[in-house]
Amino acid sequence: MKKTKLLLLATCAGITMMAGCAKLDENVLDESSVTGLTDKQIAEGAIAPVYARLPDIWLHTNYFALQEISTDEAILPYRGGTDWGDNGIYLQLHKHENVSSDVNVRNTWNNITQATSRAVSAIEVLATNKDASAALFLAEARGMKAYYSMLTLDLFGLVFKKEDPKAVSTILRGNDAVEYIKSELLAIEPILDNTTGPGRITKAAVWGLLARLHLNAAVYRDRYAATFDFKKEDMDKVVEYCDKIIATPQFVLSPSYFALFDDANHTNKELIFAVDQRSDLNGHNRMAYFSLSGDQFPIPAYTGANGTDGPAITSDFYRSWVNAYTPIDPAAADPRFYKQNLGIYTNPGDSCVDAAAFNINRGILRGQQYGLIRKSGVFLKCTSGKMLVGKLFYDTRSKPTKPVEFTEQCDFTVAGSDYNTGFRVSKYEFSKTSVSGRNFGEHDIVILRLADIYLMRAEAKLRRGDAAATALTDVNTVRASRTASTPAPALTAITLDLLFRERGFEFYWESQRRTDMVRFGKYEGTWTEKTNTDKQKRIFPIPLTAIDAASNLPGYLVQNPGY
Repeated sequence: MKKTKLLLLATCAGITMMAGCAKLDENVLDESSVTGLTDKQIAEGAIAPVYARLPDIWLHTNYFALQEISTDEAILPYRGGTDWGDNGIYLQLHKHENVSSDVNVRNTWNNITQATSRAVSAIEVLATNKDASAALFLAEARGMKAYYSMLTLDLFGLVFKKEDPKAVSTILRGNDAVEYIKSELLAIEPILDNTTGPGRITKAAVWGLLARLHLNAAVYRDRYAATFDFKKEDMDKVVEYCDKIIATPQFVLSPSYFALFDDANHTNKELIFAVDQRSDLNGHNRMAYFSLSGDQFPIPAYTGANGTDGPAITSDFYRSWVNAYTPIDPAAADPRFYKQNLGIYTNPGDSCVDAAAFNINRGILRGQQYGLIRKSGVFLKCTSGKMLVGKLFYDTRSKPTKPVEFTEQCDFTVAGSDYNTGFRVSKYEFSKTSVSGRNFGEHDIVILRLADIYLMRAEAKLRRGDAAATALTDVNTVRASRTASTPAPALTAITLDLLFRERGFEFYWESQRRTDMVRFGKYEGTWTEKTNTDKQKRIFPIPLTAIDAASNLPGYLVQNPGY
C-alpha cells in the first residue's frame, strides 16, 4: 500500500539510522488514513518537524555551551563546590579536555543529526506533493539540511550526505563537505523569497549562510593548519553575498542593541534568521536565566522565576572591554555592554517600582545586585503597593548575609567558584508572557543578523587585501547604528585583531565565539584555567554512542584525531 510520511517514525543519534534511535511522535498515514487531508496539510505536516529541533539544538546546555564555555568568553565552575558539577563536563569543555562520552557534546550531536534526518524525510514527502506550497517547503527542507550540515562540519568536522532515507549516508569532510553544502544552498536560492523570515529560512538567510560558509571555508578545508589559507575567491563571495543582504531594504540595523534580544524581537528588522520561539509556537529556552543569580527574580508575576548561578564571563573577556575604553568605564562608553533599567543603581531612594515597569538591567552585570526581595515565597511590597526593590542576598542558598555581589574573578578554585564569582550576562530578556517566566522564553534566538553581515564583509575585505578604510566603514556603521542611546565612538583604525575584538563586543553570548576564535587563530591561546594548545581540539569528539551505533560498518564513522 502506498504510504505518505508526515513525520519521522523515529530519528536516530546517527544519520546511519542503525541504532540508538529516540522514539518521537508518529504519524504515518496510508491512503485510507489521509482521507480528509489536503495536499497542503500534508506539506505543512512534513515541514514543521524540520524546524522543531532548533530550540533543542540551541538549548543553553547544548550548542551554546559548546560555542561559548569552550572559549575565553564564558566559564562555568562548580558553584559553591557542588552546583553545576555535572561530572566535570563544563570544566572539561572550558579546558579543552572533552571526551567522547560528554553529555553536552552527545546531546548537541543527537539533536543536529535528528534534525537532519527529519529534513531528509520531509524532502522525500514534499518531492511528490502537488500543493502549490510544496516547492517552497521542499526548498526550505533542503536549506535546513544544509544549515544542519554546516553545524556538524563546524563542530565535528564532517557532513552526512543523504538523499535516500533508506540508504546509509556518505560522510564528507574538508573541501568535499564545503562544496556539498554550497551546492545545496545555491540550488534553493532562486526558489526562496524574503517574506517568511526570520523563523524560516529565506533567500537572505541563504545568502548569509553562504557568506558564513565561504568565510570559514579555509578552516573547514584544512582543520589543523598552522595558518589558514583564506582564498581571494572565497572572500569575494563573502562580499558578494553580504552586499546582497545590505542592499535589501527590509533589513535595518536596530537602533536599540538590547531590543534585538527582547521578548518581542521577532519583528526586529535586524534579524535575518532565528529560532522562532513565540509563545504560540511553544517556544522554550533558558537563555535569559542561565547566568543570573538564584536570588535575582526578574518578573513580579513569578516568585519561582529566578536565575541559576550558571556561567559568567571570564576576566580575560571583561578585560578586553576595559582595555578598549580605558580610562572610561565600558558601561559609559558602549551601549552594548550594559543597559540600566532599575533606577536604584544610581538613585538609592528609587526603591519602589510599579510591577508593570519592573525590568532588570541588561548586558554585563557587575558588583552588588538589586532587585525584588523574596521572603517566605512572597515578594515584599512598599506601603504604596509597589514592588520593593533593594540589595539582594543569597537567601535561596541559605546564606542570607552574603550579598549578591558579582566579582570579576571566576575560576575553578574554591574561592573563584563561589556563587557570586564572575560578572554575569543578562542579554536575552526574561519572558513576561510565558507560562513560567523561567523555562520558556518567547524571544527568538538569533542565528544571523545584519550586524554580522557588515562585520563579515569587513573581515573579508581585510583578508583579501582591500584598503583598511573600507572595512573600517562597515565596522563603524554598526557601532553608529545604536542611536537609542549614545552610540559607541567610531574606531579610527581596523586590523584583524581589532575586528576580532569588535566581534566579541557585538556578538558575546550569541554562540559565535568558538568559531571566531578558531578562524582568527586564537583558540589555542590561554585564558583562566585553560592552557591546552592542542590544535586537534578545534573540533569536538564524535560521541561514543554514535560510533557504537555504526559499529556494524567497520571504518564508517571514525573518531576525530586526538580523542
